[in-house]
Parts: sequence; C-alpha cells; structure tokens
Amino acid sequence: MLDLFAWLVLLILVASAIAMIVIAGSLPGHVARTRRHPQEQAVRMAGWITLFLALPLWPVVLIWAYVDWPRSPQGVEDAR
Repeated sequence: MLDLFAWLVLLILVASAIAMIVIAGSLPGHVARTRRHPQEQAVRMAGWITLFLALPLWPVVLIWAYVDWPRSPQGVEDAR
C-alpha cells in the first residue's frame, strides 16, 4: 500500500512540474497577446526559447511582454 502511495505522489509531482513549465513558457506570450503587443510573436517565441536555453533571460522576456514602446505621433516622420 505504501508503494502505491509513493508512486501516486511521484506522479503528482511530475505532473505539477510539467504544468509549471508549460505555464511559465506560455506566460510572456499570453501577456503580450492580451496587451496587444506589436511584437507578440517574437515575445512568445523568446519566452519558450529562454525558458529552456537561457533561463536567466526569461524575466527579461516577461518584462518585454509588458513594455509597449511609444509610437511616434501622427504626422511626425522619423529623422533619417
């Protein structure tokens, strides 16, 4: 009986870890989509890539999802 309980606890821990990884990977993309970020696709892909390859950069991507760069006012052209 104890062996069955141990396997059940292990299964729940593994499922919880997988769920947390999926939530963390999709969070920047979800934030960017709800805030109508102009670079939504880039934020979504960067969220997954940095989660697996460059974990310390993942918070930077989350901040990027919240930052919306100000657009230039209407009628004002960019200086070139």
